[in-house]
Amino acid sequence: MLKKLFFLFLGIFFIPALFAKSLTIGVSMYSLSDKYPTYLQDAMQKFEKAHQDVKLKFADANGDPAKMLNDIENFIDVNVDAIVVMLTDPKIVKSIGLKAKKAKIPLIAVTVKPNDEDMQYLTSYVGSEEITSGKMQGEFVLRTLNGKPANAIILLGPLGLDAQIKRTEGNKSVLASHPEINILSEQEAKWDRAKAMEVAENLFAAHKNINVVLANNDEMAIGALLAARKAGIADDEIIIIGIDATPDALEYLGKGLDATIFQSAAEQGRMSIELAYKAAKGEKVPAIKWIPFELVTPDKKAQYLNKYKE
Repeated sequence: MLKKLFFLFLGIFFIPALFAKSLTIGVSMYSLSDKYPTYLQDAMQKFEKAHQDVKLKFADANGDPAKMLNDIENFIDVNVDAIVVMLTDPKIVKSIGLKAKKAKIPLIAVTVKPNDEDMQYLTSYVGSEEITSGKMQGEFVLRTLNGKPANAIILLGPLGLDAQIKRTEGNKSVLASHPEINILSEQEAKWDRAKAMEVAENLFAAHKNINVVLANNDEMAIGALLAARKAGIADDEIIIIGIDATPDALEYLGKGLDATIFQSAAEQGRMSIELAYKAAKGEKVPAIKWIPFELVTPDKKAQYLNKYKE
């Protein structure tokens, strides 16, 4: 009798677990040829490994909004339980959001924030408050210059993205009240190292007195650093600062790159999947989840490199 009761209890507790529904989350990425999205992906995959009831399906839009729309339509067609998207273009979020809402599929955007009027089409947004990172860059430049005059350039991400607009706005809001700092040029380099190197080379040739580079991301900061070396500009003659604190950038920190702003790809990636997971199960999730930025200087290099080994 006791043996029968034992197996009955086993059945009560374990059979439902065996037949528990596995959740499928579709993840549409901006471009996996860019470094930052790959770190988001790594964090998402760690979450997947830690949760046996989650299956992630990745699609790489390769920077193409039309491909992203098609990828998300495919996710909806196969009836995924939730969608996470790192947008190629904030303008497409309304179309994506309406389709996901009609299909009753939660939609979580990560890192790339839609325009304010389009936030209504999301279930939730996970990212970092972009204007803060731009302000942090500007404040670092001011402290480093300590009242000395300077000529600066700003390297921009893809025009129109919230990160490009707000990071640049943050730069200018800090530097505007300091007339000793002259912003000579702002040019788009599309988050790309090679493009930034090309743009910076042209700017260094046109303006012989550039001594500050503010880049909207690390890849462009590295491109500017390589261009400065090619132009014969010594590391101590120019201040270069990026955003993201990627492992590549951290390797250059103190070796031409003066500082970067840590944007936690690991936390953004993990949190976006966690919110998608909860929303798919019918749990309430916040409309916005902010992940703080952090200034990283050469003395903190080892500390932040270790974050990528966790």
